[in-house]
Amino acid sequence: MKVGKKFDAFIDNVAEVEFLEGTTAAGKTTVGVYKFMMEVSESKKKLHIISGLDTGTIEKNIINKDNGIMDEWGTLVEYNGNGTSKEKLPHIIFKPGPGTEKIVYILGYDDKKRWKKALGGQYGCLYIDEINIADMDFVREASMRCDYMLATLNPDDPGLPVYKEYINCSRPLPEWQHDTPDEILQELKEEPKPGWAHWFFSFFDNISLTKEKIEQIIRNVPVGTKLYKNKIQGLRGKATGLVFPNFDRKKHVRSKEWLKQQIKNGKIKVKKVTAGLDTSYSSDSPDTIAMIFQIITECRKVITVDERVYSNKDLSIPLAPSDTVNNFIDFLERNRQEWGFAKDVFIDSADQATITELNKHKRLHSSIYNFIPAYKKTKIIDRIKLQLSWLQQESYLVLDHCAEHISELERYSWKEDKDNEPEDRNDHTINSSQYAWLPYVMMIGDEEE
Repeated sequence: MKVGKKFDAFIDNVAEVEFLEGTTAAGKTTVGVYKFMMEVSESKKKLHIISGLDTGTIEKNIINKDNGIMDEWGTLVEYNGNGTSKEKLPHIIFKPGPGTEKIVYILGYDDKKRWKKALGGQYGCLYIDEINIADMDFVREASMRCDYMLATLNPDDPGLPVYKEYINCSRPLPEWQHDTPDEILQELKEEPKPGWAHWFFSFFDNISLTKEKIEQIIRNVPVGTKLYKNKIQGLRGKATGLVFPNFDRKKHVRSKEWLKQQIKNGKIKVKKVTAGLDTSYSSDSPDTIAMIFQIITECRKVITVDERVYSNKDLSIPLAPSDTVNNFIDFLERNRQEWGFAKDVFIDSADQATITELNKHKRLHSSIYNFIPAYKKTKIIDRIKLQLSWLQQESYLVLDHCAEHISELERYSWKEDKDNEPEDRNDHTINSSQYAWLPYVMMIGDEEE
């Protein structure tokens, strides 16, 4: 098999876990399976697993395709799609050397009963095709039973648990980090695990593709669509149904250093400072307590300059409304010193417990802040229309350290079964942002509009 420089480095790399992410037609599966079979040949264990959506998909995309297992390994492999008298599951018999025999089970993660029966022991190597759509119970069960795991994935909704629990714990090799898009590098933020490698491949790494073929692939996907973002740019993001499809990191995300310099040079002048708080204290869901701090400029832009997010699901000692009071005031004070005084701050009006605690604090200890229930008479659909308009005008900006707000802007989606109603998730910093700017909509965006 002839491969390019980066794929060659991938084949030679020694790791415990490797994730192959990137564009369409990059060659991830072809080269990934080749390395996997090499790892199987060197493993001391006899049993191994290749998994995919179902056995038919695995046969088509991995076993029988051009440069697939049967093509590359020829007489060294024997595929038993219906099992044998000794091995009931579909499997490959692999004989990499004299007197050496390996069994590679073929498991579809769509069939929970079957894979649960199969995962009874320890395995040498595990291959997971398109791990982004795999059953999470399968990923968790299978990954802890192997010595080496290799998984491919197509860019998908970054809110999927597989990213937080697995993929975002990996890191690119230093010499290849520059090839990974900044948007993905910023997502790889979970605690890194030793020996976990992340690889980003594009069709430019696939030396079997001609320049003309690459141009055809790009030409056949409409620019600006989510499909283009996922398949051509290799960037994560839900493919359909996004509330803010016109949010673009290159247009709407800025650094703190840039903003400070703009203010210092007088190119941006702060007209209003505001903050919002959205709350949820559940320990059984990913709902969060979200704080947003914003400035509104004389040039009619609203800029999210800071965020702070907590989730009781992640805490051993859950937060109560009284804890949120202290955290919110600390958040306001820190930003007051950096960006200015937000005298009026806006709290989720549905959370009377937190509002009561904030007013109690003001009564007992005094406070320079006015804690005001958020104005919710502007319907959600109308708030969204305002933000869409501001994004189009580049009047809605976010500083790059506000990772959760950026992530929600890229994930917040419409319900599939209802018109004009967004999902009740991936929206907590979005809600707190809206609480902050709603009283000042006449200061933002195109003045005539």
